[in-house]
Amino acid sequence: MPYEATTRVVILGAGPAGLTLGNLLHARQVPCVVIDKFDREQLVGRTRAGLLEYRTVETIRRLGLADRLLAEGHRHTGCEFRFTDQRTYTDFSELYDGRAHHVYPQQEVVADLLDGLVKAGGDVRLGVAAERLEQTADGVTVHLADGSVIHGDYLAGADGQHGIARASTPAGATTEYEMRHEFQWLTLTAAAAPSAEWTIYAQHERGFAGHLLRSDTVTRFHLQVPVGDTVESWSDDRIWDELRARLAHPGWTLNEGPVLTKNMLDMRSRVAEPMQYGRVFLVGDAAHIISPSGGKGLNLAVADAVELDRVLAEADLAGGDPAALDAYSERRVPDVWKAQEFSHALLHMMHTYEDEAPEAAFRQRLQQSRLWQLATSDAYARSFAASYIGPLPVGG
Repeated sequence: MPYEATTRVVILGAGPAGLTLGNLLHARQVPCVVIDKFDREQLVGRTRAGLLEYRTVETIRRLGLADRLLAEGHRHTGCEFRFTDQRTYTDFSELYDGRAHHVYPQQEVVADLLDGLVKAGGDVRLGVAAERLEQTADGVTVHLADGSVIHGDYLAGADGQHGIARASTPAGATTEYEMRHEFQWLTLTAAAAPSAEWTIYAQHERGFAGHLLRSDTVTRFHLQVPVGDTVESWSDDRIWDELRARLAHPGWTLNEGPVLTKNMLDMRSRVAEPMQYGRVFLVGDAAHIISPSGGKGLNLAVADAVELDRVLAEADLAGGDPAALDAYSERRVPDVWKAQEFSHALLHMMHTYEDEAPEAAFRQRLQQSRLWQLATSDAYARSFAASYIGPLPVGG
Protein backbone atom coordinates (compact mmCIF):
# COMPACT_ATOMS: atom_id res chain seq x y z
CA MET A 1 0.00 0.00 0.00
CA PRO A 2 1.46 3.43 -0.94
CA TYR A 3 2.83 5.51 1.92
CA GLU A 4 4.57 8.85 2.51
CA ALA A 5 7.64 9.09 4.74
CA THR A 6 10.32 11.56 5.77
CA THR A 7 13.94 10.80 6.64
CA ARG A 8 17.29 12.54 6.75
CA VAL A 9 19.15 10.72 3.94
CA VAL A 10 17.52 8.76 1.12
CA ILE A 11 19.89 6.14 -0.28
CA LEU A 12 19.10 4.72 -3.70
CA GLY A 13 20.81 1.38 -4.25
CA ALA A 14 21.60 -1.51 -1.91
CA GLY A 15 25.00 -2.38 -3.33
CA PRO A 16 28.33 -1.96 -1.49
CA ALA A 17 28.18 1.85 -1.60
CA GLY A 18 24.58 2.29 -0.50
CA LEU A 19 24.76 -0.32 2.24
CA THR A 20 28.09 0.96 3.57
CA LEU A 21 26.63 4.45 3.80
CA GLY A 22 23.45 3.11 5.39
CA ASN A 23 25.44 1.30 8.07
CA LEU A 24 27.65 4.32 8.76
CA LEU A 25 24.70 6.69 9.09
CA HIS A 26 22.72 4.24 11.22
CA ALA A 27 25.72 3.84 13.53
CA ARG A 28 25.66 7.64 14.02
CA GLN A 29 21.90 7.50 14.61
CA VAL A 30 21.22 9.54 11.46
CA PRO A 31 17.82 8.54 10.03
CA CYS A 32 18.14 7.05 6.54
CA VAL A 33 16.25 4.79 4.15
CA VAL A 34 17.91 2.38 1.70
CA ILE A 35 15.84 1.60 -1.41
CA ASP A 36 16.52 -0.94 -4.15
CA LYS A 37 14.45 -2.40 -6.96
CA PHE A 38 15.89 -5.88 -6.29
CA ASP A 39 14.95 -8.15 -3.41
CA ARG A 40 17.53 -9.77 -1.14
CA GLU A 41 17.79 -12.97 -3.17
CA GLN A 42 18.54 -10.98 -6.32
CA LEU A 43 21.04 -8.72 -4.58
CA VAL A 44 23.13 -11.54 -3.16
CA GLY A 45 22.61 -13.90 -6.09
CA ARG A 46 24.62 -11.91 -8.63
CA THR A 47 28.09 -13.46 -8.86
CA ARG A 48 30.76 -10.78 -8.69
CA ALA A 49 34.49 -10.57 -8.16
CA GLY A 50 35.82 -9.20 -4.91
CA LEU A 51 39.34 -7.86 -4.40
CA LEU A 52 39.05 -5.74 -1.26
CA GLU A 53 41.58 -3.03 -0.52
CA TYR A 54 43.00 -2.64 2.96
CA ARG A 55 40.85 0.45 3.60
CA THR A 56 37.70 -1.40 2.50
CA VAL A 57 38.37 -4.24 4.92
CA GLU A 58 39.05 -1.74 7.70
CA THR A 59 35.73 0.01 6.99
CA ILE A 60 33.80 -3.25 7.22
CA ARG A 61 35.74 -4.18 10.35
CA ARG A 62 34.90 -0.79 11.91
CA LEU A 63 31.22 -1.50 11.28
CA GLY A 64 31.56 -4.79 13.16
CA LEU A 65 30.63 -6.80 10.07
CA ALA A 66 33.95 -8.38 9.09
CA ASP A 67 33.71 -11.71 10.93
CA ARG A 68 32.74 -13.77 7.90
CA LEU A 69 35.08 -11.84 5.61
CA LEU A 70 38.07 -12.55 7.84
CA ALA A 71 37.08 -16.19 8.42
CA GLU A 72 36.18 -17.14 4.84
CA GLY A 73 38.09 -14.61 2.74
CA HIS A 74 41.70 -15.01 1.68
CA ARG A 75 44.43 -12.56 2.60
CA HIS A 76 46.10 -11.56 -0.66
CA THR A 77 49.65 -10.23 -0.35
CA GLY A 78 51.18 -10.31 -3.81
CA CYS A 79 51.04 -10.94 -7.53
CA GLU A 80 53.08 -12.84 -10.06
CA PHE A 81 53.82 -11.27 -13.44
CA ARG A 82 54.71 -13.48 -16.39
CA PHE A 83 56.22 -12.05 -19.58
CA THR A 84 58.68 -13.12 -22.30
CA ASP A 85 59.37 -16.45 -20.58
CA GLN A 86 60.09 -14.68 -17.29
CA ARG A 87 58.19 -14.70 -14.03
CA THR A 88 58.52 -12.33 -11.11
CA TYR A 89 56.63 -12.34 -7.84
CA THR A 90 56.01 -9.00 -6.13
CA ASP A 91 55.06 -9.06 -2.46
CA PHE A 92 52.95 -5.90 -2.28
CA SER A 93 52.20 -6.38 1.39
CA GLU A 94 55.89 -6.43 2.29
CA LEU A 95 56.42 -3.26 0.25
CA TYR A 96 53.45 -1.52 1.90
CA ASP A 97 54.04 -1.96 5.65
CA GLY A 98 52.30 -5.32 5.89
CA ARG A 99 48.98 -4.13 4.49
CA ALA A 100 47.18 -6.47 2.10
CA HIS A 101 44.11 -7.15 0.04
CA HIS A 102 41.45 -9.67 0.92
CA VAL A 103 39.73 -11.83 -1.68
CA TYR A 104 36.03 -12.05 -0.80
CA PRO A 105 33.23 -12.03 -3.40
CA GLN A 106 31.25 -8.82 -3.75
CA GLN A 107 27.91 -10.57 -3.29
CA GLU A 108 29.12 -11.78 0.11
CA VAL A 109 30.09 -8.22 1.03
CA VAL A 110 26.57 -7.15 0.08
CA ALA A 111 25.04 -9.97 2.16
CA ASP A 112 27.06 -9.01 5.24
CA LEU A 113 26.32 -5.29 4.94
CA LEU A 114 22.63 -5.87 4.23
CA ASP A 115 22.09 -8.37 7.02
CA GLY A 116 24.05 -6.20 9.44
CA LEU A 117 21.96 -3.13 8.69
CA VAL A 118 18.66 -5.01 8.95
CA LYS A 119 19.71 -6.70 12.19
CA ALA A 120 20.64 -3.31 13.66
CA GLY A 121 17.16 -1.99 12.88
CA GLY A 122 18.03 -0.03 9.74
CA ASP A 123 15.27 0.98 7.33
CA VAL A 124 15.79 -1.07 4.13
CA ARG A 125 13.07 -1.27 1.49
CA LEU A 126 13.76 -3.81 -1.22
CA GLY A 127 11.84 -4.92 -4.29
CA VAL A 128 10.53 -1.46 -5.22
CA ALA A 129 12.00 0.81 -7.88
CA ALA A 130 12.55 4.54 -7.56
CA GLU A 131 10.98 6.18 -10.61
CA ARG A 132 11.34 9.93 -10.14
CA LEU A 133 13.53 12.32 -8.20
CA GLU A 134 12.82 15.94 -7.35
CA GLN A 135 15.14 18.40 -5.62
CA THR A 136 14.42 21.76 -4.00
CA ALA A 137 16.57 24.14 -2.00
CA ASP A 138 15.42 22.41 1.18
CA GLY A 139 15.56 18.75 0.28
CA VAL A 140 14.75 15.88 -2.07
CA THR A 141 11.68 13.81 -2.85
CA VAL A 142 11.72 10.31 -4.34
CA HIS A 143 8.64 8.77 -5.97
CA LEU A 144 8.55 4.96 -5.93
CA ALA A 145 6.92 2.63 -8.44
CA ASP A 146 4.24 1.57 -5.95
CA GLY A 147 3.07 5.16 -5.51
CA SER A 148 4.93 5.78 -2.27
CA VAL A 149 6.82 9.04 -1.66
CA ILE A 150 9.89 9.56 0.51
CA HIS A 151 11.21 12.99 1.48
CA GLY A 152 14.74 13.62 2.71
CA ASP A 153 17.27 16.35 3.39
CA TYR A 154 19.84 14.64 1.16
CA LEU A 155 19.97 11.87 -1.43
CA ALA A 156 22.81 9.45 -2.08
CA GLY A 157 22.56 8.10 -5.61
CA ALA A 158 24.20 4.68 -5.32
CA ASP A 159 21.89 3.17 -7.94
CA GLY A 160 24.47 2.60 -10.67
CA GLN A 161 25.22 4.09 -14.04
CA HIS A 162 21.66 3.49 -15.29
CA GLY A 163 19.86 4.66 -12.15
CA ILE A 164 17.66 7.70 -11.75
CA ALA A 165 20.20 9.67 -9.70
CA ARG A 166 22.59 10.00 -12.64
CA ALA A 167 19.73 10.30 -15.15
CA SER A 168 18.20 13.15 -13.14
CA THR A 169 21.39 15.22 -13.15
CA PRO A 170 20.48 18.57 -14.76
CA ALA A 171 22.20 19.42 -18.02
CA GLY A 172 25.45 21.22 -17.30
CA ALA A 173 25.50 20.30 -13.61
CA THR A 174 28.31 17.79 -14.16
CA THR A 175 30.87 17.06 -16.85
CA GLU A 176 31.42 13.43 -17.81
CA TYR A 177 34.79 12.21 -19.02
CA GLU A 178 34.67 8.86 -20.77
CA MET A 179 37.07 6.47 -22.48
CA ARG A 180 36.41 3.23 -24.32
CA HIS A 181 39.46 1.00 -24.02
CA GLU A 182 41.00 -0.78 -26.96
CA PHE A 183 40.93 -4.18 -25.28
CA GLN A 184 38.20 -6.73 -24.59
CA TRP A 185 38.04 -9.45 -21.95
CA LEU A 186 36.34 -12.77 -21.70
CA THR A 187 35.98 -13.33 -17.96
CA LEU A 188 35.01 -16.66 -16.45
CA THR A 189 34.83 -18.71 -13.29
CA ALA A 190 35.70 -22.38 -13.19
CA ALA A 191 35.18 -25.15 -10.64
CA ALA A 192 38.91 -25.57 -10.21
CA ALA A 193 41.12 -25.02 -7.20
CA PRO A 194 43.52 -22.07 -7.61
CA SER A 195 46.75 -23.00 -9.35
CA ALA A 196 48.69 -20.59 -7.11
CA GLU A 197 48.07 -18.82 -3.83
CA TRP A 198 48.25 -15.45 -5.54
CA THR A 199 47.07 -13.55 -8.59
CA ILE A 200 48.92 -14.20 -11.85
CA TYR A 201 49.05 -11.60 -14.63
CA ALA A 202 50.48 -13.00 -17.86
CA GLN A 203 51.52 -10.94 -20.88
CA HIS A 204 51.66 -13.18 -23.96
CA GLU A 205 51.94 -12.59 -27.69
CA ARG A 206 48.42 -14.06 -28.06
CA GLY A 207 47.04 -11.70 -25.44
CA PHE A 208 46.74 -11.11 -21.71
CA ALA A 209 45.59 -13.84 -19.32
CA GLY A 210 44.77 -13.48 -15.65
CA HIS A 211 44.47 -16.06 -12.88
CA LEU A 212 42.61 -14.62 -9.88
CA LEU A 213 41.73 -16.12 -6.53
CA ARG A 214 38.09 -16.71 -5.71
CA SER A 215 37.81 -19.56 -3.19
CA ASP A 216 39.40 -22.91 -2.38
CA THR A 217 37.34 -24.58 -5.10
CA VAL A 218 36.65 -21.82 -7.66
CA THR A 219 39.09 -19.73 -9.70
CA ARG A 220 38.41 -16.65 -11.80
CA PHE A 221 40.17 -16.11 -15.13
CA HIS A 222 40.43 -13.26 -17.63
CA LEU A 223 41.36 -13.62 -21.28
CA GLN A 224 42.12 -10.82 -23.72
CA VAL A 225 40.06 -11.51 -26.86
CA PRO A 226 39.62 -9.62 -30.13
CA VAL A 227 37.30 -6.63 -29.82
CA GLY A 228 33.88 -7.63 -31.12
CA ASP A 229 34.15 -11.29 -30.12
CA THR A 230 31.13 -12.90 -28.49
CA VAL A 231 30.84 -15.48 -25.73
CA GLU A 232 29.42 -17.94 -28.26
CA SER A 233 32.71 -17.95 -30.17
CA TRP A 234 34.56 -19.23 -27.10
CA SER A 235 33.92 -22.89 -26.33
CA ASP A 236 35.20 -24.29 -23.06
CA ASP A 237 37.87 -26.27 -24.93
CA ARG A 238 39.09 -23.14 -26.68
CA ILE A 239 39.21 -21.26 -23.38
CA TRP A 240 41.37 -23.91 -21.72
CA ASP A 241 43.67 -24.11 -24.75
CA GLU A 242 44.33 -20.37 -24.50
CA LEU A 243 44.77 -20.37 -20.73
CA ARG A 244 47.29 -23.22 -20.96
CA ALA A 245 49.26 -21.41 -23.64
CA ARG A 246 49.24 -17.94 -22.10
CA LEU A 247 49.83 -18.94 -18.47
CA ALA A 248 52.35 -21.69 -19.24
CA HIS A 249 55.60 -21.80 -17.31
CA PRO A 250 58.02 -24.73 -16.74
CA GLY A 251 57.17 -26.69 -13.60
CA TRP A 252 53.78 -25.04 -13.13
CA THR A 253 50.44 -26.80 -13.65
CA LEU A 254 47.13 -25.15 -14.46
CA ASN A 255 44.24 -26.65 -12.51
CA GLU A 256 41.21 -27.11 -14.75
CA GLY A 257 37.54 -27.85 -14.20
CA PRO A 258 34.05 -27.16 -15.52
CA VAL A 259 33.44 -23.56 -16.60
CA LEU A 260 30.71 -22.13 -14.37
CA THR A 261 30.20 -18.66 -15.87
CA LYS A 262 31.62 -16.70 -18.79
CA ASN A 263 30.92 -13.16 -19.94
CA MET A 264 32.34 -10.44 -22.15
CA LEU A 265 33.32 -7.32 -20.24
CA ASP A 266 32.57 -3.81 -21.41
CA MET A 267 35.99 -2.19 -21.09
CA ARG A 268 35.36 1.49 -20.57
CA SER A 269 35.84 4.15 -17.95
CA ARG A 270 33.87 7.25 -16.96
CA VAL A 271 34.13 9.98 -14.32
CA ALA A 272 31.55 12.65 -13.49
CA GLU A 273 32.76 15.96 -12.07
CA PRO A 274 31.59 17.14 -9.65
CA MET A 275 30.13 14.04 -8.03
CA GLN A 276 27.17 16.00 -6.68
CA TYR A 277 24.56 18.57 -7.57
CA GLY A 278 22.90 20.42 -4.74
CA ARG A 279 21.68 17.92 -2.18
CA VAL A 280 22.15 14.92 -4.47
CA PHE A 281 25.43 13.01 -4.23
CA LEU A 282 26.55 10.47 -6.82
CA VAL A 283 28.16 7.43 -5.23
CA GLY A 284 29.89 4.41 -6.78
CA ASP A 285 28.98 3.53 -10.38
CA ALA A 286 26.61 6.47 -10.60
CA ALA A 287 29.65 8.74 -10.35
CA HIS A 288 32.36 6.69 -12.02
CA ILE A 289 32.98 3.51 -13.99
CA ILE A 290 36.44 1.98 -14.04
CA SER A 291 37.93 -0.90 -16.00
CA PRO A 292 38.16 -4.14 -13.98
CA SER A 293 41.96 -4.07 -14.20
CA GLY A 294 43.24 -3.85 -10.62
CA GLY A 295 39.85 -4.48 -8.98
CA LYS A 296 39.18 -0.86 -7.99
CA GLY A 297 35.44 -0.48 -8.63
CA LEU A 298 33.98 -1.84 -5.39
CA ASN A 299 36.69 -0.15 -3.35
CA LEU A 300 36.03 3.27 -4.85
CA ALA A 301 32.33 2.83 -4.11
CA VAL A 302 32.97 2.05 -0.44
CA ALA A 303 35.42 4.96 -0.18
CA ASP A 304 32.74 7.26 -1.64
CA ALA A 305 30.32 6.15 1.08
CA VAL A 306 32.88 6.72 3.84
CA GLU A 307 33.65 10.21 2.57
CA LEU A 308 30.00 11.16 2.15
CA ASP A 309 29.24 10.09 5.72
CA ARG A 310 32.15 12.23 6.91
CA VAL A 311 31.05 15.27 4.90
CA LEU A 312 27.46 15.05 6.09
CA ALA A 313 28.71 14.93 9.68
CA GLU A 314 30.93 17.96 9.05
CA ALA A 315 28.04 19.83 7.45
CA ASP A 316 25.94 19.20 10.56
CA LEU A 317 28.73 20.59 12.74
CA ALA A 318 28.86 23.63 10.46
CA GLY A 319 25.18 24.29 11.07
CA GLY A 320 24.07 22.88 7.74
CA ASP A 321 26.26 25.22 5.70
CA PRO A 322 25.73 24.15 2.04
CA ALA A 323 29.33 25.07 1.21
CA ALA A 324 30.52 22.29 3.53
CA LEU A 325 28.89 19.74 1.22
CA ASP A 326 31.25 20.64 -1.62
CA ALA A 327 34.04 18.84 0.22
CA TYR A 328 32.59 15.48 -0.88
CA SER A 329 33.45 15.88 -4.54
CA GLU A 330 36.59 17.91 -3.87
CA ARG A 331 38.04 15.05 -1.83
CA ARG A 332 36.78 12.13 -3.88
CA VAL A 333 37.60 13.23 -7.42
CA PRO A 334 41.42 13.11 -7.00
CA ASP A 335 41.22 9.61 -5.51
CA VAL A 336 38.96 8.45 -8.34
CA TRP A 337 41.37 9.75 -10.97
CA LYS A 338 44.33 8.16 -9.20
CA ALA A 339 42.55 4.80 -9.39
CA GLN A 340 41.67 5.42 -13.05
CA GLU A 341 45.31 6.14 -13.84
CA PHE A 342 46.48 2.98 -12.09
CA SER A 343 43.87 0.80 -13.77
CA HIS A 344 44.74 2.28 -17.16
CA ALA A 345 48.47 1.76 -16.56
CA LEU A 346 47.94 -1.87 -15.52
CA LEU A 347 45.85 -2.51 -18.62
CA HIS A 348 48.62 -1.22 -20.83
CA MET A 349 51.34 -3.03 -18.89
CA MET A 350 49.83 -6.47 -19.53
CA HIS A 351 47.92 -6.42 -22.83
CA THR A 352 49.03 -7.20 -26.34
CA TYR A 353 48.43 -4.54 -28.97
CA GLU A 354 46.90 -5.44 -32.29
CA ASP A 355 49.41 -5.15 -35.15
CA GLU A 356 47.35 -2.38 -36.74
CA ALA A 357 47.17 -0.35 -33.51
CA PRO A 358 49.00 3.00 -33.68
CA GLU A 359 52.70 2.63 -32.79
CA ALA A 360 52.03 -0.93 -31.62
CA ALA A 361 55.66 -2.08 -31.66
CA PHE A 362 56.87 1.01 -29.78
CA ARG A 363 54.13 0.72 -27.15
CA GLN A 364 54.89 -2.98 -26.69
CA ARG A 365 58.50 -2.10 -25.87
CA LEU A 366 57.36 0.51 -23.36
CA GLN A 367 55.31 -2.25 -21.77
CA GLN A 368 58.39 -4.44 -21.46
CA SER A 369 60.19 -1.57 -19.75
CA ARG A 370 57.44 -1.20 -17.15
CA LEU A 371 57.52 -4.92 -16.38
CA TRP A 372 61.31 -4.87 -16.17
CA GLN A 373 61.20 -1.94 -13.74
CA LEU A 374 58.62 -3.72 -11.60
CA ALA A 375 60.95 -6.71 -11.38
CA THR A 376 64.18 -4.77 -10.76
CA SER A 377 63.41 -1.39 -9.19
CA ASP A 378 62.47 -1.28 -5.53
CA ALA A 379 61.24 2.32 -5.83
CA TYR A 380 59.05 1.47 -8.83
CA ALA A 381 57.66 -1.62 -7.08
CA ARG A 382 56.88 0.34 -3.89
CA SER A 383 54.98 2.98 -5.84
CA PHE A 384 53.09 0.27 -7.72
CA ALA A 385 52.30 -1.55 -4.45
CA ALA A 386 50.87 1.60 -2.85
CA SER A 387 48.53 2.11 -5.80
CA TYR A 388 47.58 -1.56 -5.96
CA ILE A 389 46.81 -2.01 -2.26
CA GLY A 390 45.14 1.39 -2.20
CA PRO A 391 45.24 4.45 0.09
CA LEU A 392 45.05 4.30 3.84
CA PRO A 393 41.62 4.72 5.44
CA VAL A 394 40.55 8.25 6.34
CA GLY A 395 42.38 9.07 9.56
CA GLY A 396 45.06 6.42 8.93
